[in-house]
This record gives sequence, structure tokens and C-alpha cells, in this order.
Amino acid sequence: MPVSENRFKTAIHQGKPQIGLWLDMGEAITAEIAGTAGFDWLVIDGEHGPNDLRSIIDQLRALATSPAEPVVRVPTGESWIIKQLLDAGARTLLIPMVDSAAQAQELVAAMHYPPRGIRGMGAVVARASGFNTIENYAQSASDGLCLLVQAETRAAIADLDNILKVDGIDGVFIGPADLAADMGYLGRIDEKEMQDVIEGAIRKIVAAGKAAGILTFNETYNKRYLELGASFVAVGADVTEFSNAIRALCARYKGGEAVKASSY
Repeated sequence: MPVSENRFKTAIHQGKPQIGLWLDMGEAITAEIAGTAGFDWLVIDGEHGPNDLRSIIDQLRALATSPAEPVVRVPTGESWIIKQLLDAGARTLLIPMVDSAAQAQELVAAMHYPPRGIRGMGAVVARASGFNTIENYAQSASDGLCLLVQAETRAAIADLDNILKVDGIDGVFIGPADLAADMGYLGRIDEKEMQDVIEGAIRKIVAAGKAAGILTFNETYNKRYLELGASFVAVGADVTEFSNAIRALCARYKGGEAVKASSY
């Protein structure tokens, strides 16, 4: 049994728009439901969601038959957690707070076996290799892996040209909320300077031949980013959609106006 194609990776390399959703509930059942909705990619959030290695594995299993590609956001860009998640069967990783090309190069190394990288051998006893049913897994594993890095600080934007030159980076994801906070616009991504920086970054990423990504809950912004060539755009989160839906349902029966969950 060979390593299966990572269709998300193939699609973003071809510039085909991929629409995604954030999974922050930390539960397999909600991930499984989201997997039936028709999204192209679903982010299992290990940075801000209530997740650990076992809950992430449970969600990967729940999405095993979904056409959506599970993307795991690690809590931090450390080689030990990258190794664990790759062995657990995650194929597409989203790494937060990548501020420099040097940091990006370290992340690429963590994704791959020697001589290209530093990933430790051990998948023979892990889910990634189908518990040793994928023939020559170590030799072919890199083909199915996808590395997305988050640029979400002024430092990252300043070093974006160099980050984009790092071989092995499949896409750069703009983190608008943290970038806005770092630029002095806490909770205000709609400021003109913010949108100018975001749009400029997307143009630069696309021009460099890399995939550009972003998450906002603003449909107008998301459509604009897709027009600019962003190829992986997340448009919401399970927690927010669930919160808004049940509040609206309650308000219809009890009267009053539903309070919407805040968004960015």
C-alpha cells in the first residue's frame, strides 16, 4: 500500500481555491459532522483549541473517510511535537508564529527524514505508516506531507521575502488577529493599514509561487482574498457557528435578539 495523495497539497500547488473551517471543539463527533459539510480542509486546532495528542488522533480517525483534508495546527513550532503529530498520521501541519526564514528552515527539517531533515525514525510502530503496512513509508513519506507556516507578526511580514525562499514551505498563512494585535490594532483587522498589509502579503506570496492562506469570519474580506489569489481560505470556526446557531434558535422562541459570537 503506497502513501496516498494529499489532495489538499496538490490543489494549493495548482492554485485551486480550498475553502476551510476551524475545529476548536476538540471532539471527534463534531469533527466528523464538519467532515460531511463539503469543506476542502478542516483545521484541528492544537494552539487554541482544547486538544492534546490523543484528541487530535481521535479527530484524524473521524475524518479518515471525509474528502476534507485534516490540517493540524500545532501549539508551537517545536520538532518534538511535529514528530509526534506526523507519527500520529497528520500529513498537513500549520505552524503558528513563524517570524523568520531561519525558523522556517528548522520546521522544514523537522518534517523530513535524514538526509533532508531530522525527523526521528519510528513510524514503523505508528499510525502514519498504517502500523507498518505502507511499504517503504520512510522513503515516500515526504510526498504526502504539506507544511504551512503562519506569518502573524510585524517581524514575519518584514522577513516574508526570505521566508518565501525556503524550499519545503508549501504555503504561508496570514494570521490576521495576531498581526493586528502586533501592529497596534487589537481586534480591529478592518483598519485600512491592516488590510493593505494583508493584501500586500497575499500578492507577494502568490507572486513567489507559494500558496497563500488566511482565516477571517468576514465574507467580503474572504472573497477579496480569493480574488487576489489566496488558495486556502478558512471562513469560520465550529465554535462560532454552533454558538450563533443555538443562540438564534433560543431567541426565536424566547424573544429578543440573539447575541452573536464575536469574530475577526
